[in-house]
Amino acid sequence: QVQLVESGGGLVQAGDSLRLSCAASGRTFTWYAMGWFRQAPGKEREFVATISWSGGSTYYADSVKGRFTISRDNAKNTVYLQMNNLKPEDTAVYYCAAARSRGYSYKDNEYAYWGQGTQVTVSS
Repeated sequence: QVQLVESGGGLVQAGDSLRLSCAASGRTFTWYAMGWFRQAPGKEREFVATISWSGGSTYYADSVKGRFTISRDNAKNTVYLQMNNLKPEDTAVYYCAAARSRGYSYKDNEYAYWGQGTQVTVSS
């Protein structure tokens, strides 16, 4: 089992930045690729970013590419999502997830463990 706890969400204005954190506990953190997903009101959950177990490979949704950066600190069992130049359409609950393998994935069905989510609201 892996427990994931997100933090860092909040209310910001368009153009601002936020950094989300996801602290993991339980099984060895480096066994898992990690990902961030989000769900806006009335919409399905969507992929945001993913990172391999070592941090050497990353992949982003087109909608956030160039604005968001995913990273991980395996010594701290933590994955981050740096979000810059936020837009109102980024408003959503953001979820951290641990994949079933060490290779990264954009498919939510390849993630076994999920956090409770943190709200990000971007006002215009």
